[in-house]
Amino acid sequence: MSQERLTELRETFTAIDGDGDGFITEKELVRHFPDLPAEAIGSLRRDADADGDGRFSFEEFVRMMAQD
Repeated sequence: MSQERLTELRETFTAIDGDGDGFITEKELVRHFPDLPAEAIGSLRRDADADGDGRFSFEEFVRMMAQD
């Protein structure tokens, strides 16, 4: 993955991570994507949350985005 793509992903991650703690929660996804159905939000969080802790880190986010 290029440095440019990583920078884009970091900017996107930071925009969604409302409290700036380095993790994206389901609540933050709902705030950032208010028109997305709850099922889609839950699915997105589960797909990204590799370690099952209920939130996902930047590293987990990058892994998910690299699968596209």
